[in-house]
Amino acid sequence: MCRRALQCPGGRKKQELSALNTVLNFKREQVLHDEEVARQRTSLKPVALTIERVEKAFQLSGERLQVLSDINLEVRTGEFISIVGASGCGKSTLLKLLAGLDTQYAGNIVYQGKRIQGTDLDRGIVFQEHRLFPWLTVEANIALAFSATDVPKAERKRRVQAQIDLVGLSGFEKAYPHQISGGMSQRVAIARALVLHPQLLLLDEPFAALDALTRLKLQQELQRLWEQEGLTTILVTHDVEEAVFLGDRVVVMQSHPGRIKRIVPVDLPRPRVRSSLEFQRIKDDVLTDFV
Repeated sequence: MCRRALQCPGGRKKQELSALNTVLNFKREQVLHDEEVARQRTSLKPVALTIERVEKAFQLSGERLQVLSDINLEVRTGEFISIVGASGCGKSTLLKLLAGLDTQYAGNIVYQGKRIQGTDLDRGIVFQEHRLFPWLTVEANIALAFSATDVPKAERKRRVQAQIDLVGLSGFEKAYPHQISGGMSQRVAIARALVLHPQLLLLDEPFAALDALTRLKLQQELQRLWEQEGLTTILVTHDVEEAVFLGDRVVVMQSHPGRIKRIVPVDLPRPRVRSSLEFQRIKDDVLTDFV
C-alpha cells in the first residue's frame, strides 16, 4: 500500500484528471461568460432597422406571384445578421427592399427612424458580381461612389486610399480589374461600398462565385472589417457555414411564399472555430431546415 497518494500511479492519475477537469470547467465558464457578455452588449444597443409585416408580389404572366409574406425582423445597431434559404425564397428581393432599390411593397421598413423610400448614402450594398468598370483602375472604381456627392476632391482621395488600405489592396491602386483576382475584385467592391461611411452594409452573396480558399479568407476579412468599423450588417448567403461563422443570428427563410421560418442565435465567441462541437451543432441545426 502506498504511503502517500501522490507516490502511487493511481493517485497521480486522479490528480491529473482533477486538474484537467478544473481547467475544462474554467474554460467552459469563460465561454459562457463571453457569450453572456456578447448577448448583453447586443441587447443594450438600440434597434437600427425594423421590418414589419412586409409583403412583396410580382406580376408573372398576368398572374400575381407572392414573393414575400409577413416578414418581421428587428436588427440592432452593430449586429451581424445572416439570411439563408433555398433559391427562390426571396432573400435577394428582401435585400433590394432594404437597399431602397425597390420601393413597391406592403408593410413598413424603417431604418434609423425613417421609412425606406429609396436609396441613401447611409446604406451600402455589395452584390455577388463585383460590377467593376474594366476601363477604370482600382482607385477610380472606388471613387465612383462619390459621383453623386459634393465631397471635396482631396477628401475623396484620402478616403479612397484609406479603404484600399483597409481591405488590404495597398499597391494595387493603379491596377485594372483584369489585372487582379476575383477575390481582390470583391475587395474593391466592398471598399466602394464602405468609402461613403455607411451605417448599414448589405451583402448579397458576395463570395458565392469565388473558390473555396478565397471565400474562407474573405469571410475572415469581412469579420475583421465588421469588428473594426462597427457596421450593422446583413448578409444573404446560400452557405450555412458562412452564415454561422459570421452572423450573430441566422435568419432561416422558406419559400412559396418567402417568409421567415425561424431565427437561430449564434452565441459563440469570436473568432469562431469551425471545427468546434458547438459550431457544428449550430450549423447542423440550421441545416435541418433544408434536408
